[in-house]
Amino acid sequence: MGMATVTAATEIEGVFVVEPKVFSDERGLFVESYRREWVPGGREMVQANRGDRAAGCVVGLHFHLHQADYWYVPSGHARVVLHDLRHGSPTDGATMALDLGDVDGGPNNHLALYIPPGVAHGFAALTDLTITYLVDNYYDPADELGLWWDDPAVGADWGVVDPMLSARDQANPRRDQIPAEQLPSAGQR
Repeated sequence: MGMATVTAATEIEGVFVVEPKVFSDERGLFVESYRREWVPGGREMVQANRGDRAAGCVVGLHFHLHQADYWYVPSGHARVVLHDLRHGSPTDGATMALDLGDVDGGPNNHLALYIPPGVAHGFAALTDLTITYLVDNYYDPADELGLWWDDPAVGADWGVVDPMLSARDQANPRRDQIPAEQLPSAGQR
């Protein structure tokens, strides 16, 4: 039953898009949303988190030097934005966006996303949504770093006009304001 299609993102090295097999009948559906074996080179996930967000909310951009994330949206529609901050990465400076969940009012696409350390990540709630994310390190406030969500260097289309942001995310610096020694390096763990 552990069937899934795993695709390496062409835009950002080390990012994987997972499309798990969905089993459904008149009773509903079953989806295996994560298996360790689906993430080539990934570490064991040690913590699971859930976030419920209102439509119009933007979370991020956040990044970690020592933590990978695995995101899945069981309900609602999220526009995920990723930006490679890793010095020495062949995709340093690249940005990608991907819609997860109930896209455009249709059925859930059940896509999941593996985000390696050093890749800034955030999402816009295009509807009310629930997001679950697994991480391969326990919460460490020293490894909770940020990048301004609307940085021209990122150049993302978030799909929202007047987003709701936390005070923390409103205070995040632009990429060119982050000291070089605070930026991640390719292969850093």
